[in-house]
Amino acid sequence: MRTAIVFCVLLLAGCGQDEFADLKTFMAQAGQGGQHALEPMPALKPTTEFSYDPADLPDPFKPRSMKAKSGSGGLQPDMSRPKEFLETFPLDALRMVGTLRKGGVLYALVKTPDNALYRVRVGNYLGQNFGRIVGVTETAIELKEMTQDGAGDWAESKASLALQE
Repeated sequence: MRTAIVFCVLLLAGCGQDEFADLKTFMAQAGQGGQHALEPMPALKPTTEFSYDPADLPDPFKPRSMKAKSGSGGLQPDMSRPKEFLETFPLDALRMVGTLRKGGVLYALVKTPDNALYRVRVGNYLGQNFGRIVGVTETAIELKEMTQDGAGDWAESKASLALQE
């Protein structure tokens, strides 16, 4: 029995020691000398003030008119011409899928997004930018498009629709 009491005393003496003493010592030393001075925030630069005066500017929330400016005798599309069916689609939605020669005239075969197939040739119109076909080859359809800039002036640009297999 005496050995049991001695064993219990030694066991209790072992529990009395702080088992996290090394951790407490590390934490006490870790906080010393570890703080660095923060750099001050950069000074804010004053911004320039912008005043919006809509007196002479078009309303940005209304669609712009596709009519040429009055008095501009320059380049402009024929607005009185009836639109062809393929002008209802944007040019990037149409696909050239082949060619067909009939009576010495080379036609291009164009597929619409709804998978309908149409035959076009030089002089027909494609796309929503008044694109007139000026050339058809075995590999592409060449177009001249008319676009209007923010000032109302018309500009002509070249576009093409390449053969896609």
